[in-house]
Amino acid sequence: MRRTAALGRYGEDVAAAHLQAAGMVVVARNWRCDAGEVDIVATDGSTLVICEVKTRSGVHFGTPTEAITPRKLRRLRHLAFRWLEANGRHAPLVRIDVIGVVQAPTGAPVVEHLRGVG
Repeated sequence: MRRTAALGRYGEDVAAAHLQAAGMVVVARNWRCDAGEVDIVATDGSTLVICEVKTRSGVHFGTPTEAITPRKLRRLRHLAFRWLEANGRHAPLVRIDVIGVVQAPTGAPVVEHLRGVG
């Protein structure tokens, strides 16, 4: 596995554990359709949470969450509705969250969880 792919997978594992520790239920990971991919789909009570995970090995070029653009948020909103449609589900509320994970060379990862970004 390439280094960047391994780092991304690691960040998604950290993010999933973070969501579960916060009381959310992870219902899907790496869901794909022709419009793109959702890193994590979770529920927070009756709210469906579409979670984008960004992982970095440092912040030399900005924090992971700074990589989320308005275009990316539009695509995530579209993917949320595609996921609901594909899975025959209804959610009274849908929320887009972003989790940034920074893994320094040593020590525990730093996790930043932004709720309801789009």
